[in-house]
Amino acid sequence: MTRTGLIAAVALACAPLLGLAPAAASAAEPAAAEPAAAATDDGEITWAVTPADEAGPDQRGVIEQELDPGESRTDRFAVRNFSAIPVTFALSAADGYYSDNGRFTMLPSSEPSVDAGTWITLPESVTVEPGGTTVVEFTTSVPDDAPPGDHAAGIAASVLSAGTDESGTGVGVESRVGFRITTRVTGELAPAATVQAVAGSYDLSWNPFRPGEATVSFEVTNTGNTAVQAQGTLTAGTASAGFPAAGKAVQQLLPGETRTLTLALAGVWPTVVVPLNVDFAPTARDFAGADIPVTASVAAATLWALPLPQLILLAGVALLLTALLWRRRRSQARLAAAVAAAREEGFVAARTPGAAADTSVVAEPDQTPDPSPPGGPVTRRSRR
Repeated sequence: MTRTGLIAAVALACAPLLGLAPAAASAAEPAAAEPAAAATDDGEITWAVTPADEAGPDQRGVIEQELDPGESRTDRFAVRNFSAIPVTFALSAADGYYSDNGRFTMLPSSEPSVDAGTWITLPESVTVEPGGTTVVEFTTSVPDDAPPGDHAAGIAASVLSAGTDESGTGVGVESRVGFRITTRVTGELAPAATVQAVAGSYDLSWNPFRPGEATVSFEVTNTGNTAVQAQGTLTAGTASAGFPAAGKAVQQLLPGETRTLTLALAGVWPTVVVPLNVDFAPTARDFAGADIPVTASVAAATLWALPLPQLILLAGVALLLTALLWRRRRSQARLAAAVAAAREEGFVAARTPGAAADTSVVAEPDQTPDPSPPGGPVTRRSRR
């Protein structure tokens, strides 16, 4: 089946928008999208789409533009074909948003756009020769009644390939590669964001000398009219940490978006009731990179964490101390009983008649030999 026949024969199973640059954590532009590949009836196709000037791809990873209500602006993007065959790419623009993992994407072809995706005018398709690059112009026209603030869209070049669904039925899969374009409509900018719905669970460590880990989730919502970056500090009892963690990308929130963030925090001791506090300090910036003040938001909750290992240890120590104390008291009681018995026996012996005789010393007769001769007179010596 040819690609044209596949478009007409089946409904599209829209794949995620591949290759869009992730949200930048600072004013620096993100890197350009990497090429993507798709297997079609005509062979494997590899291509990329990036912002461009008249000469070809430029250094921009995304397009950010500030326009007045009713104003129009023309810009360009490049479609590069790395395949060995010429390819006709379908071009489209649609409302954009950030997914739960923080990656920018755009509405699938089956869903109509209602915001910035409808402001962009571009050709329906472009044919690019093998190894070639084609620069395409597009125009953004802001309605007269457009509200001030940030409006995100995506521009993509797509191809269709054959695939099957869960039941084995043949379907067409749309593979798209594109980039983000954010239009900031001039007027009063009011960045704002809130945090709510804090909840958590506790993972106990059975080593009584080691703390456990708390897993905390909470919702952050962009209630203002500009994009904000979600960051702040999470405190759970005896431990705290900033988010996003080191090495992690800052989560972007477009106006009206809500995202659930989940963090694991180690070093939390089980204190029965563990207080949870989320200090949400979102940031916003203008297109020149300067910070725009945003009011911080705070949310709190509690987490149950029973110190079972510590209680078991204390119970064991208490039992050991009780046993030792019982043995000591028992030994002291036995000793006291023995002393009392001996004392009583002594009193009884002292009161019983003849007890002294039983204990007196019998004098032995003098065994000294008499020096007088036998039968002789006994001489007595008187003492003076």
